[in-house]
Amino acid sequence: MIDIHSHILFGLDDGAETLEESVGMARMAAAAGTTDMVATPHANQVYEFDPQIVESKIVQLQAAVGETLRIHYGCELHLTMENIEDALRSPEKYTINHRGYLLVEFSDLLVPKTIGEILARILAAGMRPMVAHPERNPLLQKRVGEMQAWIAQGASLQVTAQSLLGRYGRSAKASAHELLRSGMVHVLASDAHDLEHRPTALDESRAYVEREFGQEAAERLLEENPRCVLAGDAISGVEVAARPKKWFLPW
Repeated sequence: MIDIHSHILFGLDDGAETLEESVGMARMAAAAGTTDMVATPHANQVYEFDPQIVESKIVQLQAAVGETLRIHYGCELHLTMENIEDALRSPEKYTINHRGYLLVEFSDLLVPKTIGEILARILAAGMRPMVAHPERNPLLQKRVGEMQAWIAQGASLQVTAQSLLGRYGRSAKASAHELLRSGMVHVLASDAHDLEHRPTALDESRAYVEREFGQEAAERLLEENPRCVLAGDAISGVEVAARPKKWFLPW
């Protein structure tokens, strides 16, 4: 599996705190079947994003884990005007693996009225916006129609894998299932921050998707589309239907 959203780099944001924790997160991911992980530290009002530091931390972590897991460059860009303007000036600065996909995070308090224009500018600059964890955002949970329009523009959606298991509450679980059944989810990822509360392991979520939506959906969401993201290639949503429940006679 390929995980395109994680906070595995130590000492940069609210994710891993030490190199030892980063190594533990990498080993946990690898043991659960992940071969590649994108490090996506926050770029927001609290955490400053420095590409050189990110690259340096990736080199340190890769040296520590060896061939256990391949670590790739990325960022979780909070949608502020300053960040947007900077990304437009330097598209490769924030994109995953420097190949075009831009992981963007919306505020829980406000969705800009001009978001359509913002996405259009990002796309015109050669980037492909991917909305991070919309199922966990209380505003986006109620704006499925708007997100469909964003996808039609060229955007994509990344859902947190453990949302499907209910780890982020009922509303996030319901939203994740709604988006998946509507064919709007392009990638599942861990959004891992630590070893316990928000871990890197994706195997349980994958087993759930295979059981409820089929092996093809699991492969597309956790292998094929994430691989295309790393390469900068086109991806598509996965429209699925829940498998019918088995009914048993009471006698």
